[in-house]
Amino acid sequence: MHPEILSIALFWFVTAYTPGPNNVVASYSGFNFGITKTLPLILGVTFGFTSLVIFLCVGLINIFKIFPVIQIIIKYLGTLFLIYLAYKIAFSNSSSDENKENPVKFFETFLFQYLNPKGVTVAIIIVSTYIEAGENYINHAIQIVLLALLFSSTSITCWTFIGKFLRKFATNEKFIKSFNYVMSGLLLLSIITIYL
Repeated sequence: MHPEILSIALFWFVTAYTPGPNNVVASYSGFNFGITKTLPLILGVTFGFTSLVIFLCVGLINIFKIFPVIQIIIKYLGTLFLIYLAYKIAFSNSSSDENKENPVKFFETFLFQYLNPKGVTVAIIIVSTYIEAGENYINHAIQIVLLALLFSSTSITCWTFIGKFLRKFATNEKFIKSFNYVMSGLLLLSIITIYL
């Protein structure tokens, strides 16, 4: 067992459950499309983020250390994608048609984890802080990856259910549009916090 497992778990918990791009989009999707249609998003975030942590553990972290400009590029590309997503959320069709399609797909969400400024930063901090070369490297890396899988899957699912729960209060089109505007605004606010 990693000697700082409680510290790692607490860090994962705080960073996974606090509002961020993934969680805001999950609430929006749960609200507008329901749990079933949000499953691709949940799986995309879970497996995308976990794969990012795996790649960092097996050596990608060294590339970030040698070329820190890569993290800056990721930050700006992620920001552009989040602005685009905020636009799509704000102006999405608020129709109650059950057959409307979720604009967020598994593949997009999976790939976004490699551009998500918050997620990339958190993963780099965890891997560079808690995994050291040595005899325990594999054991500690496996524990970090399992915790990433646990916290990413549970937090994104929780935020999806929050969105689904709020749908109960959506009694008219105006409320739905307002909710989408708020989610879009929160997504834009999450971008601002990245640069503070």
